[in-house]
Amino acid sequence: MRVFLNLRAGLDRIGAPYRLNNYRHVRNNPEDLVSLIGKPHLLAKFSPQTPIVFGTSIYNHPIDDEQLPAHHLIRQVLVPSEWVKNMFSTVWPNLVSVWPVGIDTHRWAPSPSATKDVDILVYDKIYRRREEYQQTLIEPLMAELRRHGLVIEYLRYGFYAESELLSLSRRTRSMVYLSHHETQGIAVEQMMAAGVPILAWDPGGEWQSLEYLLRGVRFGPVTSVPYWDERCGVKFTNAADLVPAFASFWQGVNGNAFAPREMILDRKLTLEASAETYVGLMEKYRY
Repeated sequence: MRVFLNLRAGLDRIGAPYRLNNYRHVRNNPEDLVSLIGKPHLLAKFSPQTPIVFGTSIYNHPIDDEQLPAHHLIRQVLVPSEWVKNMFSTVWPNLVSVWPVGIDTHRWAPSPSATKDVDILVYDKIYRRREEYQQTLIEPLMAELRRHGLVIEYLRYGFYAESELLSLSRRTRSMVYLSHHETQGIAVEQMMAAGVPILAWDPGGEWQSLEYLLRGVRFGPVTSVPYWDERCGVKFTNAADLVPAFASFWQGVNGNAFAPREMILDRKLTLEASAETYVGLMEKYRY
């Protein structure tokens, strides 16, 4: 839903016209290119002859519908980042492009006048092997933060409203981001756009999905922060390098060494720039 909402907001900001869920128009103009953002079940609403740009809210892996290009006129499949493109291209070669949705950099922006009463926000998106990582990563992390006497806030993915994250973006000096891997990482990019430096757990390795592993899918490397450079903060891979990584990170936070919002702007991860790119892709595949 966030992808759809942000694309629509971006198109509105740049004044790009569009039709929203106008299935009658599609039936009457079957040659017109359809931009299908939503889930795969919506494919059933279109005839096999309707040209479609499909994505980015699609299958977790193309093995779910390997023959998709054979029974729909798919001009291009859009995915949010390079590692996802590499994974999807193993099944659908020459059919996949990268398009990340934009972040509302007006709403998610630094607040110089706000009181920074939180030193560090811990954002926890670990749900695989939860008990193991609770003991080997989360508890050591929290102990290290408390050892430094920091004011800590904690959010767990799936248990907060976006308005809470927005409020904390104005109050916190920094954030720890804990996620196995991300296709784009909208929440962490929202915080970067707000100027919040990130200490990111980025274990790399293979895509962690038991369901697909049991179906024979193995893919790597993956990353928890597909859009990143040294301006964003510091990364660490496991509990063994947590302490030195945090020391380097906290020194940078205290020294104002990071500029994550600059990365967001430079990589064109704004609503407006992302929408412009999307319009360009629609023009490219409208033939």
